[in-house]
Amino acid sequence: MNISLRALRYVVATADFGNLTEAARHLNVSQPSISAAIAQFEAEYGVQVFVRHHAKGVTTTIAGTRIVNEARLLLNHARDFGQNARAMADEVRGEIAVGCFWTIATHFMPGLLSAFAGSHPGITVSLDEGDQQQILDAVISGRTEMALSYEFARPEEVMAEPLAELPPYAVLHPDHPLARRERISLADLRDEPFILLDLPHSRDYFMGLFRSVGVEPQIAFRSRAYELTRGLVGHGRGYTIQNVLPRTQITHDGGRVASVPLTDTLPPVRLVSLRLRRQAPRPAVEVFGRHLKAAFAPGGIFEPGTLSPRSTVR
Repeated sequence: MNISLRALRYVVATADFGNLTEAARHLNVSQPSISAAIAQFEAEYGVQVFVRHHAKGVTTTIAGTRIVNEARLLLNHARDFGQNARAMADEVRGEIAVGCFWTIATHFMPGLLSAFAGSHPGITVSLDEGDQQQILDAVISGRTEMALSYEFARPEEVMAEPLAELPPYAVLHPDHPLARRERISLADLRDEPFILLDLPHSRDYFMGLFRSVGVEPQIAFRSRAYELTRGLVGHGRGYTIQNVLPRTQITHDGGRVASVPLTDTLPPVRLVSLRLRRQAPRPAVEVFGRHLKAAFAPGGIFEPGTLSPRSTVR
């Protein structure tokens, strides 16, 4: 049986919007056209993709979820096929979807995207930011084709290429007595109020640091917002632990913080590029992957050893 790319687009759009009417509006086609195409698809392949709910839209079945994920991958290839075929002798062109962990995005993505646009103007990057679980879900579902993130909770179906290791730092108010030291230990912070970046998997990493040295942190505040934790430190409300540090010690609201290395033997976080193991990357995705690897290699814009807050990007 021939697979209709149009039917696949209808299936994916319906899954994304959870509603035939909204999917039709997004694709600028009639709702009956989408309904008929999906019904024909289900009949031809003998599988129910959606459960219809009267006046409440649709949800995907278990099999339907897998079909939608595979359909995304096929559509990504089809999207660039014609353009790449015509421009085979020229530079690679197309649009790629890249995921990035929130805190990594603010620190590294401006330089990465700017340099990539300058060297590969024919490739457009669509950026999708989120926490670790959202990043992994997007890679597995095919919504993103590559991601820059950590190796936390990586399933076997997602492969990772190491880029850099980022050690943990203590972030304190600059007037705090410990901020004037060259290095401190987690034991030095035992009785200080701790401000936790409370994101999936990130919180487990930070709490694991304390457990590894037998220290129980005094959690005073939890937040899912990276800059809010720094802002609270800048107002003297406690300290936090961070691996990705801005090159400025000024917070968004004008406060100041100080970053101090830790003396404890603590595991760094591994910065990696992620992609789906079973899916061969399209040419444009391969180009972006090489760009990421070069950016963190010796001589790159984020050369190893220059990732601390006291350094600058060349």
